[in-house]
Amino acid sequence: MTATTSRLLVLLSLLQTRRDWPGRTLAERLEISPRTVRRDVDRLREMGYRIQAAKGPDGGYRLDAGSELPPLLFDDDQAIAIGFALQSATAMGAGIEEAAVRALTTVRQVMPSRLRHRLDALKVTPLRSDDEDAAAPDVLVALAAAIHAEEVLRFDYGESEDRRRVEPHHLVTSDGRWYLVAWDLDKDDWRIFRADRVAPRIPNGPRFVQRELPGGDVRAFVSARFKGASDKDEWPCRGRAIVDLPLRAVRPFLRDALAESVDDGRTLIEAGSWSWVALAASFGRFDAAIEVVDPPELAEAFATLAGRYGSAARDDDAPVGSSHD
Repeated sequence: MTATTSRLLVLLSLLQTRRDWPGRTLAERLEISPRTVRRDVDRLREMGYRIQAAKGPDGGYRLDAGSELPPLLFDDDQAIAIGFALQSATAMGAGIEEAAVRALTTVRQVMPSRLRHRLDALKVTPLRSDDEDAAAPDVLVALAAAIHAEEVLRFDYGESEDRRRVEPHHLVTSDGRWYLVAWDLDKDDWRIFRADRVAPRIPNGPRFVQRELPGGDVRAFVSARFKGASDKDEWPCRGRAIVDLPLRAVRPFLRDALAESVDDGRTLIEAGSWSWVALAASFGRFDAAIEVVDPPELAEAFATLAGRYGSAARDDDAPVGSSHD
């Protein structure tokens, strides 16, 4: 890579990081003269980049969007990041797998050999939910456009095709699924909708003024709702128990639980869940004797489970492998 080409890459990268760059500041960052900056800007313009210039002693440069896609210039780290992102696209649940593969092939073909070797060594096997859970790209675009325009969104939801009217707030992704966070105008409350079950109705409704999301943090809000909590991002039911296993044996199965060693053979675990019975059942994954520490609700939940499991074990009429209606 020549010094001029390398400098153009750095200049383009700088122009993409902020709206306006004074010419003198660019010259200082690139350690070149203002005249060379002007020449480099002209080179980028010839390649298709629309760079506006402001005249005067404090004049500078601004990179604007063009009507056509110019040649894309990436440094090594950017090229590898793009390759990694495209390989991981199949886990996004956005129905863009085929397009991502084609884009990766195109990018790889124009990479220098040193980067192709690095990319080929970066093999990613993303895991995602079933294809039925994938949200259609046009649906995601429609949801994102409504959020950006602050327009009421009307859509049919789920197999029952319930008609909904919402003020869309955020589009989020979690574990290979896409979700719409919105204020439901009919329920008069915040709701989270699975994007793969949304069928937008055109046109959108009137514009609205965005409401403030409870807590102001969309990640914490969605995480709390997924845990069954309405205000704080924490499990509504938390308890502690001692399992007859050493810490090294339980560590791979802790998930978001906390643990500390009691002695060489036992571990104190603090965990949470959306209900006390669900919390008690979660301790069963350690496959060991359990001693409840607190609170009493956890001990009562174990008693409830014991009754249910005992009833299931006494069901001798059904042969192994049979099913009930």
